[in-house]
Amino acid sequence: MPTDAAVTAARKPSIWRSFSQPAAWTMCLLGFSSGLPFLLVAGTLAFWLKQNGIVLKDITMIASAGMTYAFKFVWAPLLDHWRLPGFRRLGQRRGWLLFAQLGVIVGLLAMAILTPHQLVPFVVATLFVAFMGATQDIAIDAYRIEIAPPSAQGALVATYSLGYRLGLLVAGALALILADHIPWVTVYMLLSVVMIVPVVTTLMMREPDVRRAAPATWRAAMRESVIDPFADFFRRYGWAVAGLTLLFILLFKVPEQAIIGGVMSPFYRDMGFSMTEIGAVTKIYGIWIGIAGAFVGGAAVARWGAWRTLGVCIVLESCSNLLYLMLLAHHGNLMVLTMAISGQNFAEGLLGPPTVAFLSLLVNRQHTATQYALLSSLVNLPGKVLGFFAGGIVMAMGYGGYFIITVFSVLPAMLLFACLWRRFSKDEPALAG
Repeated sequence: MPTDAAVTAARKPSIWRSFSQPAAWTMCLLGFSSGLPFLLVAGTLAFWLKQNGIVLKDITMIASAGMTYAFKFVWAPLLDHWRLPGFRRLGQRRGWLLFAQLGVIVGLLAMAILTPHQLVPFVVATLFVAFMGATQDIAIDAYRIEIAPPSAQGALVATYSLGYRLGLLVAGALALILADHIPWVTVYMLLSVVMIVPVVTTLMMREPDVRRAAPATWRAAMRESVIDPFADFFRRYGWAVAGLTLLFILLFKVPEQAIIGGVMSPFYRDMGFSMTEIGAVTKIYGIWIGIAGAFVGGAAVARWGAWRTLGVCIVLESCSNLLYLMLLAHHGNLMVLTMAISGQNFAEGLLGPPTVAFLSLLVNRQHTATQYALLSSLVNLPGKVLGFFAGGIVMAMGYGGYFIITVFSVLPAMLLFACLWRRFSKDEPALAG
């Protein structure tokens, strides 16, 4: 007769099985597909614009096309309740995903053909890539949640994050190194070809086995897809707690998002670094430091929970922006750049797991896709707005003043964190249920 210990051991999920399941590596490839276009309309794009003589203020505005990702909740209900003509045979999730991936490829080719010399149509093509990239993210998040039960989501998020950072590696480091040797037009064309790999993945993976009842009337469809997901959040938490929580979500990632946009690429160049040096340190080395931070952040969530870990990581991430001040006194010093990137990327990776865990705890699984799209969009919106005006702030106050502003911008979020401490620190297990 088996002992209690043997029964308990038999019931424990296998880490190896979780990470070796086909769905986990499918999510890795989808993560790559998600990460690739993000930098091509933000940080990497800023290098191309600067090389073409575009002024810093305009660079930060154009490279803020990634702000489109912050509004993806607006059309997220469409992906839940409408099948695309011509893609119906693939199913709800795969159909939208293939459509978005093909859109990214077309948009990148358009950017390569137009070039910044035809600035207005080039910006339109950039916005199109950002829109299709954001649509792809909505479909991938919904696919991840529907493809496996909650117990398997940890492995799927981990492998997705790995693929996402590999996508950033290709769109960041590899693109910058290539741009030192071949024209930017060729770089963008090559990266559009790389997107064929996730397209093949989408065609080969299975559609989630989820049946959706079609609403009887147009009014019922609008209520179920648009109104209920947003009203549900306030019903569950009450207006006061829900309002403070949404305000906290809006503010706590401002320091991180403010340095992701177009301001950093000109900053590195103005500090005297070549594109190869920037690519090697910030994109290749920095990506792996970020992955290390993500593993530590995941372990901290497992040990202390999402809410407590989130508070510590917010402070560490915001303070890490001060490391860039060292570069102002050490132009062209690779060692100082490496130190700054080490601290900032580790803190950024550290913040990722508790952020995803906390947002996932808030979501009602009846409205997973739309609510997660809304919450994840709100997380990124204010920082991207600050990044939009970053060029003007730098011209008025200098890079040092801008970095200091990003650090102090976290104070309102920490005040809200203190107000919400009693609600979420004690009720985290209930939220998970």
